[in-house]
Amino acid sequence: MAKFITLPTFQNEAGHLTVFEKLLPGDIKRVFYIHGTPETVERAGHAHIRSHNALACVSGHCRVYVTDGVQETTFHLHRPDECLVLEPGDWHTMDQFAPGTVLLVASNEYYDPMDYVTARPVLTGAAVPETA
Repeated sequence: MAKFITLPTFQNEAGHLTVFEKLLPGDIKRVFYIHGTPETVERAGHAHIRSHNALACVSGHCRVYVTDGVQETTFHLHRPDECLVLEPGDWHTMDQFAPGTVLLVASNEYYDPMDYVTARPVLTGAAVPETA
C-alpha cells in the first residue's frame, strides 16, 4: 500500500534543498509533471502492474485517493517536502488541484501502456481514514 514520506530538507540562508532519492526500487527511469489541472478535474484512475511511482507537489497542493482492494486512504500533498510512494497495484486518482499546482512524478519504469490497470479494485477490507 502507498507510503507517505517526509523528504529530508536542509535549510540555510540560501533557502531550502529537499532531497528526492532512495524512494523507489531500482533506478528512476521516467520523470514527468502534471500542471495546469483545474480543481474539478480528476487525473489517473489506474494502477500499475510493475511501476513504483513517487509523487510530490513541488508547487501548490492536491489530494490523492489510493486503494489496493483491501485498504483505501486519501492523502493530501500540500508541501514540497511531502512525498507519496505508490506501489504496484495501488489504484489511484488525483484531484482538488490548487491553481498553480505542479505535481512531480518519478517512476522506476519507462512508459508502457500494458503496465496500466484501469479497473478499480473492489474494496474487501476495512477502510482507513484520511491521512496527511
